[in-house]
Amino acid sequence: MSYLVAALYHFARFPDFASFRAPLQAVADENGVKGTLLLAHEGINGTIAGTPEGIANVLAFIRARPELAGTEHKESTASKMPFIRMKVRLKKEIVTMGVETVDPLQSVGTYVEAKDWNALISDPDTIVIDTRNDYETAIGTFRGAVDPKTRTFREFPAWVAENQGLHNKPKIAMYCTGGIRCEKATAFMKQQGFDEVYHLKGGILKYLEEVPEENSLWDGACFVFDERVSVTHGLKEGEHELCHACRHPVTPEDKLSADYEAGVSCPHCAETYSETDRARFRERQHQIALAKARGERHLGA
Repeated sequence: MSYLVAALYHFARFPDFASFRAPLQAVADENGVKGTLLLAHEGINGTIAGTPEGIANVLAFIRARPELAGTEHKESTASKMPFIRMKVRLKKEIVTMGVETVDPLQSVGTYVEAKDWNALISDPDTIVIDTRNDYETAIGTFRGAVDPKTRTFREFPAWVAENQGLHNKPKIAMYCTGGIRCEKATAFMKQQGFDEVYHLKGGILKYLEEVPEENSLWDGACFVFDERVSVTHGLKEGEHELCHACRHPVTPEDKLSADYEAGVSCPHCAETYSETDRARFRERQHQIALAKARGERHLGA
């Protein structure tokens, strides 16, 4: 059996978002849908997985709410359920930048369809910026893109302030996984006085879905926030796994390293943790193995 995965977000004026949490959780549970959905005064964001019917029912329930009627989603599949449970969380922002004055509903960059993205980023008058975090950009990016190497999205405004060279070209093209981060990032850039700001509609996921691999300017895999870890062209599941010590994606080559120990360390974090930490990680990995042997799923996996 394969599962349908729906990534969705929608910016909206949603002052009564807290009251939507319990009924949304109930509908998801009733339909066997799992994943994470974030609610805030600025809208909804998240990824869910389940049967096609279950996903359709949850999406219909979300869109029945007037503030969220325009919610768009992107679909892919997973060979196994990529989430352990369903969580509906109340947040201050649906994507956390930490700049209260940024409002994508007031001003935002120009959307660029996936089919038109190659032409834009190939233009010598364009600076291409990856708005994702360092562990995401490490496994894949568009050719020629600038990598801010941020650890969290909160660091992005400071990075912009420190890089005045962004003014050297008239066009700025920005992208992220599904569209939400670069939508807020373009709103921030417009606020900072940049005029020609563009962003990839639907994000990397839409690009990998629609643009044939032979025409693609994407190199590598795209990190996703579920147990698939990554997807590639055609939204096929990638080969990456997650290091359960540092949460960094690891490749099959990384697993051949002497620094790799399943659930304990990888080449990205081998020098980071103490022996006490590693002992704790080994015990967690042992409990995961025992649960698997019993046919159960350990929550720490």
